[in-house]
Amino acid sequence: MSIRSSTQSERPPTTFTIDTVYSMAHQFEPLQNDLILRTAWGQKVERPPMWVMRQAGRYLPEYHEAKGKHDFFECCRSPEIASTLTLQPIERFAGLVDAAIIFSDILVIPQALGMTVEMVDKKGPHFPEPLKSPEDGQYAKVLKKDVDVAAELDYVYKAITMTRHKLKGRVPLYGFCGAPWTLFCYMVEGGGSKMFIETKTWIYKYPKATQDMLQKIAEVCVEYLALQVKAGAQILQVFDSWAGELSPSSFKKFSQPYLAYISKHLPVRIKELGLEPVPMVVFAKGAWYALDSLCDLGYQVVGLDWLQDPSEAVKIRGDRKVVFQGNADPGVLYGSREAITATAEEMVAGFGGGKQGWIANLGHGITPGVKPDDLAFYFSEIHRLAGS
Repeated sequence: MSIRSSTQSERPPTTFTIDTVYSMAHQFEPLQNDLILRTAWGQKVERPPMWVMRQAGRYLPEYHEAKGKHDFFECCRSPEIASTLTLQPIERFAGLVDAAIIFSDILVIPQALGMTVEMVDKKGPHFPEPLKSPEDGQYAKVLKKDVDVAAELDYVYKAITMTRHKLKGRVPLYGFCGAPWTLFCYMVEGGGSKMFIETKTWIYKYPKATQDMLQKIAEVCVEYLALQVKAGAQILQVFDSWAGELSPSSFKKFSQPYLAYISKHLPVRIKELGLEPVPMVVFAKGAWYALDSLCDLGYQVVGLDWLQDPSEAVKIRGDRKVVFQGNADPGVLYGSREAITATAEEMVAGFGGGKQGWIANLGHGITPGVKPDDLAFYFSEIHRLAGS
């Protein structure tokens, strides 16, 4: 289960091209807006920072123009396109958002592990050959693969570095990965699922084999995220999108240990690379029952979905130095301006006013059909209600 990485050139580039931009990792322009980083480290701030998940995506008309006829993963593999898409919401919502998140996908890790993943139009991600059982020859192949993370996911690192340069210090850049549990679900289901029949078969019929694969994925996640920091990411988020499919007891067996592994080993790996620490965010969607445990896993920030009541979450957190991120229902953006204002008011009050311990966000990603002007209004209401 070894994980290898390669080094990058430290020589200063002479021209700004895709071949040289990757070596410019330590020559970024000074950060002009560090609000989200100060907040993530637990500092008192002048107002709550904000960004939203999937803020670079199909709800923006300019996204479709830049994407053109390229399929989704082609966009992810093109540093030029990925960086362009990452910056679109920063430019459209200038002064309203305090972070960018690199345009990529959580399923690049299964691809690096040797599995084929396609993005099917109007259907979503599809694995033509998902993992069927521990006796499946592909299972052993994936488990034993010596993953050269730096080489396999080089296009992500180039996109991050290029994006940092294009940002010119305007806002920090989030890197991210999918959590081991969520990636495992996709790898055995072959795509999204409503019933998770294959996943439940694995955890209840092959628990040890499941845990072995989860550990393998966790090790790759650590290296993948650490190298994102080397490329220029300034804050990292782990997305456990399918955490809510687990019962409380199953969460403690198949998700929590691997989230903990990442939070423990990632800072060590970042230090080994000679890099400064960055804040870590965990987002376990639907795992409302695990909030108390999530606050003890070592992440600086815990993302909340819209199933959590802000004031109740604050009570559960108690005096622990954990920052919350979230958590408006993305569906409110389909509603009236009055509904958006009411939601913003509830969050600002519930999270204690926003001057410490809160990064304003949605409780999940932006959904299709949202009007950019309504998202801008949501941002502006947070500014109005919780600004200095």
